[in-house]
Amino acid sequence: MTEKASIKMQHISPIDLRSIPHRISYLKRFLNFTEADGAAIQASAAVLGPLIPAVLDAVYTNLLSYDITAKAFAPPQPEFDGPAAASVQDLTLDHPQILHRKDFLKRYLLQLAGNKEWDDESKIWDYMDKVGIMHTGEPGFKHRARRPELRVEYVHMGALLAFVEDVVVGAVMGTEELDLQTKTQTIRAWNKLLWIQNDLFARHYVVDRDSKFAPRGSTALAKAADAKYPDAAVTAENSFKLLGPILGGAFTVLIWLLYTKR
Repeated sequence: MTEKASIKMQHISPIDLRSIPHRISYLKRFLNFTEADGAAIQASAAVLGPLIPAVLDAVYTNLLSYDITAKAFAPPQPEFDGPAAASVQDLTLDHPQILHRKDFLKRYLLQLAGNKEWDDESKIWDYMDKVGIMHTGEPGFKHRARRPELRVEYVHMGALLAFVEDVVVGAVMGTEELDLQTKTQTIRAWNKLLWIQNDLFARHYVVDRDSKFAPRGSTALAKAADAKYPDAAVTAENSFKLLGPILGGAFTVLIWLLYTKR
């Protein structure tokens, strides 16, 4: 009889996942994101760099094809001092506000592709986390504190990342400069990286019950807080305090219903 291979189980504390280095360490281990993946991403800059203008046009053509995603670009944009669009119908690929947003996405892609350090304490993870924060309506970056807010719901952020990944895959597979093994390594590395970015978006929208973390981006909780405490600022830390009264009230109603049906 053959012996079953034992699995070494690692302990992950939900509270620790609030910390970016701890969270990144867990995600990298779970996805097996290695230094080789980081090197593959950096090496892909030579291939993806010249294609960035076409990538940007493809991404923003798709975003402007739906009113629900285009509406995020009509109001005044962070870091943009030009005139706002009168309506979503005025937005085109060469509109100043769209050119501004395309420039941000270009810098974001170049920042990822040009990164050289991928350890858990690398500044790239903090940068990616702040990109997640800034789309919830919070500043994210210090220099955005007095700028117009940018609020995009999570469903659109997830869809956008999936679209960007599809464009990257198409670009890598379409180049004749890389052999199949290099293409495979590059695509797998970008897949892992963009899924980490997806998590660094989600953590600012989704209430995590295990870690007792309710981010500012979770609108349902924020609205409840605004109604109950109209003069108080809702933060990731104090918004969770609302869960106590909410869950307590729900539990009371449940007990009452069970009792009345006896």
